[in-house]
Amino acid sequence: MPIAPVQDLRRIAEAVGQLRGRTVEDVQVRSDCRFLRITLEGGRILLISALIDEFGKPRLDVDLLRAPEELAQGQLEVPFGVQE
Repeated sequence: MPIAPVQDLRRIAEAVGQLRGRTVEDVQVRSDCRFLRITLEGGRILLISALIDEFGKPRLDVDLLRAPEELAQGQLEVPFGVQE
């Protein structure tokens, strides 16, 4: 059985660790059980999916999406062609 790269395991552990001490508001599972979406209090969403990579091997993918209000506010402005 192949072992997942350490970086992937660390990323998954960090994402799942966000569940600690939080209230789960909603859980959705796709009908083929290849996708799990957990909505946490405060709007964070933990997405867990089972994928098949380009070599036909199964892969677990975990992503933590932040609530929109947690994202950086404002825009980076870069002036082009400004001459003084």
